[in-house]
Amino acid sequence: MPRYGKLLGFLIGALLCRPSPLLGAVIGLLIGHAFDRGWFSGERDDPYRELGLTSDATAAEIDLAYRRLMSQFHPDKVARAAPEARRQAERRASQINAAYDRIQRRRRR
Repeated sequence: MPRYGKLLGFLIGALLCRPSPLLGAVIGLLIGHAFDRGWFSGERDDPYRELGLTSDATAAEIDLAYRRLMSQFHPDKVARAAPEARRQAERRASQINAAYDRIQRRRRR
């Protein structure tokens, strides 16, 4: 999907900043870049990165990474560990589950 934030930001910044159109264009370009990168969107983290994958991973690779990480951080695996280690494992397992769910939702669209 093409993103035009930088171009639009450059043009609008240059047009709105009459005394110094170059400065306005640069500021607009930076703001457009931030929009293109998704800095202002609600979802900042990359679910693929949570699983140690790239966005071009296959469904089999995603499932394998999910199973590998869940076997490592599943709360039942660390049931006899120290309370802090259990809490960290539970937190990590919930992050892994959330990332896997987000990937599955994105792929269904």
